[in-house]
Amino acid sequence: MSKLKAAIIAIFLFLFGANAAWTQNIEQDTLSITEVVITGTRNEVDLRHLPMTVSVVNSEQITKRYEQSLLPVLTEQVPGLFTTARGIMGYGVSTGGSGGFMMRGVGGSPTTGMLILIDGHPQYMGLMGHSIADAYQSLLAEKVEVVRGPASVLYGSNAMGGVINILTNQLKHDEFKGGARVSYGSYNTLTTEANARFRNKGFSAMVTGSYNRTDGQRANMDFEQYGGYAKVGYEFSSNWNAFADVNITHFNASNPGTVSRPIYDNDSHITRGMTSFSLENNYNNTSGAFKFFYNWGRHKINDGYYEGGDPRDYLFNSKDKMLGITWYQSATFWQGSRWTAGFDFQQFGGKAWNKFFAGNKTDIANETEYNVAGYLDYRQNIGQVVTLDAGVRFDHHSVTGNHIIPQFGASFYPSRTGEVKLIASRGFRNPTIREMYMFPPQNPDLKPESLWNYEVSWSQRLLQNRLSYSVNAFYIKGKNMIQTVPVDGRPKNINTGKIENWGAEASVSYRISNMWSASANYSWLHMEHKIVAAPQHKLFAGVDFMKGRWTASTGVQYIHGLYTSIDPQTTENYVLWSLRGSYKVCQWLEVFARGENLLNQKYEINLGFPMPKANVMGGFNLNF
Repeated sequence: MSKLKAAIIAIFLFLFGANAAWTQNIEQDTLSITEVVITGTRNEVDLRHLPMTVSVVNSEQITKRYEQSLLPVLTEQVPGLFTTARGIMGYGVSTGGSGGFMMRGVGGSPTTGMLILIDGHPQYMGLMGHSIADAYQSLLAEKVEVVRGPASVLYGSNAMGGVINILTNQLKHDEFKGGARVSYGSYNTLTTEANARFRNKGFSAMVTGSYNRTDGQRANMDFEQYGGYAKVGYEFSSNWNAFADVNITHFNASNPGTVSRPIYDNDSHITRGMTSFSLENNYNNTSGAFKFFYNWGRHKINDGYYEGGDPRDYLFNSKDKMLGITWYQSATFWQGSRWTAGFDFQQFGGKAWNKFFAGNKTDIANETEYNVAGYLDYRQNIGQVVTLDAGVRFDHHSVTGNHIIPQFGASFYPSRTGEVKLIASRGFRNPTIREMYMFPPQNPDLKPESLWNYEVSWSQRLLQNRLSYSVNAFYIKGKNMIQTVPVDGRPKNINTGKIENWGAEASVSYRISNMWSASANYSWLHMEHKIVAAPQHKLFAGVDFMKGRWTASTGVQYIHGLYTSIDPQTTENYVLWSLRGSYKVCQWLEVFARGENLLNQKYEINLGFPMPKANVMGGFNLNF
């Protein structure tokens, strides 16, 4: 650990010295124009004043990717984040499913250590405790904010590795907008989506719908999805507004099993729904919100059978639900201060059973738990040089009991365009109902997982804000990680695992001219205890071009040291090249094409599931 501390200090001193020499030679340096974000603090704040590392993926980065799902875009654009996949479309659930998130080696599969939000609304399941990757489509998002590192003080359990907050599209002026996208390509893959948005005299409405399907790159790998999202809002005044939304998605997914051990009839039929209501206030010196949300799900899964076995005579069924109330208020009591107090309540659970074709059923679980918490965060600006931050959460879980979660951070501004950030934050995750009560490894005596994250970062904007870059180094150490191990000859979930990771991340973007821009990001991760789906090296570099009616972009992603299995150890290394282009035929019609894995790489992310080789899609956008 002493070598790591020395390395972090050396990085900091080098960058600080380089900055001092560089900024002296720039005659037209201007004040940094940074992103305003809400995820790291629950109220709008200049990103410079937050001690944690936050990545923002904007609407331009999302739309130019022409992807149905948000996850490939986030994997490319966010250092340290990696998402598992198994095919050209669809992540699925259960055996053979993918869509697991890893942030710096923290997350899990299924993902219970990364929290996914839509407009601040938690998205995870009541029984299984994880998100549904196929529910997060690009048509929803105006931008995505990603907190890279624990955010448990504000968001509690499941935010141990970080937070992904999808912020939905909102019109800023009275108008009507609509559009549609259709594309078709390799493996008989079809994507369709449509949206309409309206705003008039304080009232706003938005509705989206989509249908997507593919045959997949292997036999018995079909995937079909359809869903919709609707949101209505009203501004009572310049200080008060309210909105309600509902998001429903249904998908049918088939899992063919691994290449070496095919599985038959492994089909999933999943319906997920989320709805919420929010009342928000925003004054000069105070802002806050009251939110109510409810998630529900219906799942029917045929676990299938292997060659030589017999077809199942039952289906796995489950219903789950989660309801919650969130209240928070942020206020300034004296110059430079910002206090945020909040309260969270969640009740979650459901029931699961095996339904036999003969008509009888066997119960697996019928559980309900609750969580209640309060938190306080204090941020203080000291002149124009320093911002200090401290927070604490008091959390009570109906099974695991009471927990205290602290966080400390500071930001320093040695120049008008650069900042240094330091943070020490604790993250935790309560065990899920599945881990405690469902299936043979269950253990009702499990304790929460816990870790500490220590981080130092430097970021800067130069050349009149056309060039921006950031670097950071981190150290993570955790205990009580839940692992399945043999106990008396039977598998059992035990708090026996440890995590000790450290690494560095960097990103840079440069607006070369009105036509050309470039960006790149890199992350390095060292794991003392190896973890599946967390690559040692991840690099993305891309170039964008825009002139007149033409746009084009290309990017290369390099993955090295990706563990697909720990025992025995199996790793993957690969390079993916993508190319996209579009032409605006007229004001309301645009045609586009994209190609993925154009180097025709052979690789796997989930062990035994070869990913598609070179594939192409083409289509059109309508805008009115």
